[in-house]
Amino acid sequence: MAKALVVVESPAKAKTIEKYLGTGYKVLASFGHVRDLPKSKLGVDVDHDFEPDYIVPVKAKKTLSALKEAASKVDKVYLATDFDREGEAIAWHVAETLGLNAKKSKKDVARITFHEITKEAILDAVAHPRDLDMNLVNAQQARRVLDRLVGYKLSPFLWRKVYTGLSAGRVQSVTVRLVVDREREIDAFKVREYWTIEALFKSGVRSKVSGVREFGAILTKIDGKPFKEVDKQKLADDLVSDIKTGKYSISDLQKNDKRRSPAPPFSTSTLQQDANRKLHFSAKQTMTLAQHLYEGVDLGSEGSVGLITYMRTDSFNLAESAIKEARSAIGKEFGEKYVPEAARTYKTKSKGAQEAHEAIRPSSFSRTPDKMKQYLDNSHYKLYKLIWERAIACQMADAEIEETVAQIGSIGAKNEYNFTAKGSIIVFPGFLKVYEEGKDDIEEEGLVLLPELELSEKLNLDKVDGKQHSTQPPARYTEASLVKELEKRGIGRPSTYAPIMSTIVDRGYVQKLEGKFQPQDVAFVVNDLLVEHFKDFVDYQFTARMEEELDDIAEGKLKWQPVIHEYYDPLAKLLIEKMETVEKKGLVEEKTDQKCPECKKPLVLKLGRFGKFYACTGYPDCTYKQAYLENKEGEAMTVAEVEELSDEKCPKCGSQLTVKVGRFGKFLGCSKYPDCKFTKQIGAGDAVKCPNCDKGDLVMKRTKRGKPFWGCSNYPNCKTAFWTEPVEKKCPSCKSLMVRSGKDKIKCTKCDFEEEVVSS
Repeated sequence: MAKALVVVESPAKAKTIEKYLGTGYKVLASFGHVRDLPKSKLGVDVDHDFEPDYIVPVKAKKTLSALKEAASKVDKVYLATDFDREGEAIAWHVAETLGLNAKKSKKDVARITFHEITKEAILDAVAHPRDLDMNLVNAQQARRVLDRLVGYKLSPFLWRKVYTGLSAGRVQSVTVRLVVDREREIDAFKVREYWTIEALFKSGVRSKVSGVREFGAILTKIDGKPFKEVDKQKLADDLVSDIKTGKYSISDLQKNDKRRSPAPPFSTSTLQQDANRKLHFSAKQTMTLAQHLYEGVDLGSEGSVGLITYMRTDSFNLAESAIKEARSAIGKEFGEKYVPEAARTYKTKSKGAQEAHEAIRPSSFSRTPDKMKQYLDNSHYKLYKLIWERAIACQMADAEIEETVAQIGSIGAKNEYNFTAKGSIIVFPGFLKVYEEGKDDIEEEGLVLLPELELSEKLNLDKVDGKQHSTQPPARYTEASLVKELEKRGIGRPSTYAPIMSTIVDRGYVQKLEGKFQPQDVAFVVNDLLVEHFKDFVDYQFTARMEEELDDIAEGKLKWQPVIHEYYDPLAKLLIEKMETVEKKGLVEEKTDQKCPECKKPLVLKLGRFGKFYACTGYPDCTYKQAYLENKEGEAMTVAEVEELSDEKCPKCGSQLTVKVGRFGKFLGCSKYPDCKFTKQIGAGDAVKCPNCDKGDLVMKRTKRGKPFWGCSNYPNCKTAFWTEPVEKKCPSCKSLMVRSGKDKIKCTKCDFEEEVVSS
């Protein structure tokens, strides 16, 4: 018979922990939250200090019955839910629902936490129990109540003023604002063309080390004055002509030794960022995979073992034992010269970093990715490898790089020109042997090799050109760059980033195109509405300050109810006022100069769930509606032009087919909907014929998750599909269909042929 009950969150780790604890312990899972606010009503008493009205969800009742029965048979209960604020709150809810917090309860109740699911960590946790931390519980309770108040009070305002089904959120709406603001920066950006002058020189001596003889350089001075660029091609051409008349030699040569240090081990946000950059995983996918690695992987004879430490953390700290093991592993794997003299420690930059006490690392560095590969599927292996390499690299020696800067002077030309060439070689790779941190929207510069140049050495000018450039607008946010921006601004916390990304896509505010967030029409309307009428509540600094106050609650510096009053009271007052004064019509309707083709009354542009559409002002007498589309130049198409896209009749009822727009793009639908629900996919522009059935076109579609692909319009009779965009050109080698493989490349779908193309 068990002498103690241990309650964890996930059943995946229950068996492993029970095995580690041995006879006398029963380990059961709560399956997450056992109490929550009701979905059918607000569930918060705003008149009595925001008292939450917690209920037990139907799905949790069976679990609670099992926990109560198990608790009745033991004298001691360990609450071993996850090591963060939410885990602390779940532990408190379990204790409350089981009656373990009541004074009349005679049960010995203790809270235990651990960063990794290993035998040593579990036994150490049981040996060092503590009381529930009510500051952490209250911080999580405050967040839950606050988010409920915003969602359940502000969302109905959007339903009445825009359209039903929209949602608002304390962090969600601010995140949408970031995406909208970035899109407006892109739209407002003015492209500027400019020219730099670049030359190719040849040394008389080929490098014995690299074999390099030719090298590039850029013009940096004219007559001793700094030069960067010119704004006209003629000016560039004149410079090139004069430069060709000169003779060139090395006027100055500097060699500098540089050292690069490794990045710290992963926190939650940096893991999400690098997994997105390097593995193209979404934040949600990354956290799901990391959860599996943390909870345990079956290693055969060893049984189930947690491969990584807890994955929700702001900390860069590593336990002394982990650092010692990492340094030992580095010496064995790579040699002692890769072990720095002193162990590395890292300070966390995030204010209020308290979600855990350690960074994300392998539970044992001896479990190398190569050894674990046989136990993991491809996605889990890739993420584990990323975590292992980052953690091991953070304790490795600096990389040593020799940088050479050569100045090249001219004589004989009309003007005196100075070119600069930079080259670098890795003298000692250090941590770069294992891992290099990814960057956002930056084309990585490789190491440039130079010949073995000498001062005053004469050079041959092989080539000189004026290279044309265009200034580039800011890039749209990827998941990695958006997480980075949220963290930099102090908005949200590690556990919230993944659900935020999913929510703004699922609610239709943004869509992901080629891995980047693009705001939809409704995002602009809702954002502008909230910014104009609820400015403080979607203000970046205001939201960040709110996060800081939640951190202060967790540290016991503030009481949670006054913090909620500070936020909610002005919001509630403002909502009453704005509900009466804000007009819906101006938000979702836009006048046009077009007439309804059926009743000749004016058409207006309206905003619906899937974007803009044309509607007749004669509604409800006239129910004419038509999709709003733009042509290839981004100009609005008239309703006549839209209708010309389809001259087909419905094969089911004979009525006219019309262009419609849904969640996953445009399609043809019967004009008699909902009486007739016939639909048919259509392509954009000149569709490519299906290479297999030769009847349908390859048109862009979307999966249920919104990912684009190109499939045959003759589906389900033909199931041909491609993840990348097909092109009209056939492979010159095997005559098969070709698809885009990059911005300026296409490749064959059958053989290895690939070629560069000019982007249209």
